[in-house]
Amino acid sequence: MSDEKYPPIEPYEHGMLDVGDGNHVYWEVCGNPDGKPAAVVHGGPGSGCGTGARRMFDPERYRVVLFDQRNCGRSTPHASDPAVDLRHNTTDHLIADMERLRVHLGIDRWLLHGGSWGSTLILAYAERYPERVSEIVIPSVTTTRRSEIDWLYRGAGRFFPEAWELFRAGVPEAASDATPDVLAAYARRTADPDPEVRARATADWCAWEDAVLSQEAYTGPPPFSGRPDRARQALVRICAHYFSHGAWLEEGQLIRDAGRLAGIPGVLVHGRMDMGGPLITAWELARAWPDAELTVINDAGHLGGTATRRALMAALNRFARS
Repeated sequence: MSDEKYPPIEPYEHGMLDVGDGNHVYWEVCGNPDGKPAAVVHGGPGSGCGTGARRMFDPERYRVVLFDQRNCGRSTPHASDPAVDLRHNTTDHLIADMERLRVHLGIDRWLLHGGSWGSTLILAYAERYPERVSEIVIPSVTTTRRSEIDWLYRGAGRFFPEAWELFRAGVPEAASDATPDVLAAYARRTADPDPEVRARATADWCAWEDAVLSQEAYTGPPPFSGRPDRARQALVRICAHYFSHGAWLEEGQLIRDAGRLAGIPGVLVHGRMDMGGPLITAWELARAWPDAELTVINDAGHLGGTATRRALMAALNRFARS
């Protein structure tokens, strides 16, 4: 099997799903209408779904569902508008949205694929609805524990002290250097009615995120700062909203409850050099999930690379036959 992605493909169906609270979630389906159902769960939170994920799946064998989580991408209302209230955007809301979308599309069980924040949402959904999940394929494993959030937004500053100092200086009003205080201050600034305040906070946040990824090989613009303005503003605002609240998860919940995934085959692919999400989380999850296989890519980071893609596509092609 080639490790190259499948050719570009366009959706054959798309729509906007009313999920309540004035929110509408964009969704699309591509591939084979009679194929194995699979859902792509994007990261961020707040990044929106991209076209590249469609090409990970054999279009002859998969019915691939992609969607933009609340308030980002093509979903409405959009978090780049500071007047949009994010009170109805929590992990529980996103889990409910996924289940509503599954029912709307008439799917009994689906494979779930996604990394980074997407893996947190996948695990939270699968632990609540294990009977609705056939397999799980995750790169760049995260469970959004407060300890993981603290590492990403403070601990990694041991490696990038100059960048973290600038990140911290972006919110001088934060009560302390404690991660919840700093992130809550960013959450307030990204919802400020003054566009200059929002723009500065967004730029400072993206500069930090890009610094954490700066040792990884990638082509094109910086992963965070290089996004279009509107998308970048929504991404940062939603990230700050979620991470300042610990994603509304009990600490360690997803690993603690991983036994609920028993019987669901899983493939975890994680880069040993992932500075933003260290390997220990994937390692602990694999030990707690009876049916998970962990593949460690020694020279990869959070963004992955050829070897990561090869491992993911091997898993997706294998599961297409089951």
